[in-house]
Amino acid sequence: MLQRTRNGRANTVLVAGGAGFVGSHLCDALLARGDRVICVDSYITGSEDNIRPLMNHPKFRLIEKDICHLKSLDEPVNQIYNLACAASPPQYQADPVHTLMTCVAGTGNLLSLAEHYRASFLQASTSEVYGDPMEHPQSEDYRGNVNCTGPRACYDEGKRAAEALCFDMLRAGRADARVARIFNTYGPRMQPSDGRIISNLLVQTLSGAPLTIYGSGNQTRSFCFVSDLVAGLMALMDVDPNPGVPVNLGNPGEFTINQLVDMVMTIVPSASTVVHKPLPQDDPQRRRPDISRAKELLGWQPTVSLAEGLRLTADWFTASMRPDGRFDNAQVARRTSLPRPSKAGRASLGA
Repeated sequence: MLQRTRNGRANTVLVAGGAGFVGSHLCDALLARGDRVICVDSYITGSEDNIRPLMNHPKFRLIEKDICHLKSLDEPVNQIYNLACAASPPQYQADPVHTLMTCVAGTGNLLSLAEHYRASFLQASTSEVYGDPMEHPQSEDYRGNVNCTGPRACYDEGKRAAEALCFDMLRAGRADARVARIFNTYGPRMQPSDGRIISNLLVQTLSGAPLTIYGSGNQTRSFCFVSDLVAGLMALMDVDPNPGVPVNLGNPGEFTINQLVDMVMTIVPSASTVVHKPLPQDDPQRRRPDISRAKELLGWQPTVSLAEGLRLTADWFTASMRPDGRFDNAQVARRTSLPRPSKAGRASLGA
């Protein structure tokens, strides 16, 4: 097994997807504890706005590149976090082939770098590996109920394949790979147009638009505030020895979408009405993490309640809102839907 290289010294950490919602918060936390950070991002879904305050930080460096084409670095690193993949259905379905190849070819590239530099590696996997679960709550031992050919498969199956790569490299002694299965996460820096339920509802409420509920609204989700998630990711990266198993990171509080709508309308009073639209294909009916493993192995559990986190997120969206009712952050003023990556930015099937 590869040895950890921290030894009490500051790390040089590569954060793939570091200009994204979660990745930028992770960059902040790593810099705050004294690490050097190399942020790699293609800006396909990340935003320069998220990392602009870091650009002049002496320990921060940006590499604008797609991980599908990242074959080498010009300096060694001690840790690699892979958060480089679109995470909401409208984003990852905008170019499903690129999404799948980001999960497979991109993760393979980063694992090769981890092997070369003997760096610890953390893969940001997802609760979507459980699909529309038949087991509730979901523990890491549950193997899932995934439609492997449906419109969400590019992400669901991509992440499952990335996990397989990580554990194959770990078993072979080639990389110190760790896997976090991330459940629904929210907080400041979410893209207003990313299609996630909390950003959708807050943007609609603040704009006075009708609030959209897909399906009956009785389906459930568990929402983890971004600062809690980042703390969990760092704890999993730093724990010694490597757990050798995937670890759920999420908030076990379970809420129906209807309950979430009521909370949003309480926090941001609005005259908005509610409209119902059909539930997307393969959308899971229930989602709640069993975090017993994270508590036992990492000493981690979330601390921010949904009510508190929603207030903080609503405050951020309010501050980002322009007088015309649009939002400055996350490129929402520049595009209303994701562009397809340029030919040069896409991973070929032979990559």
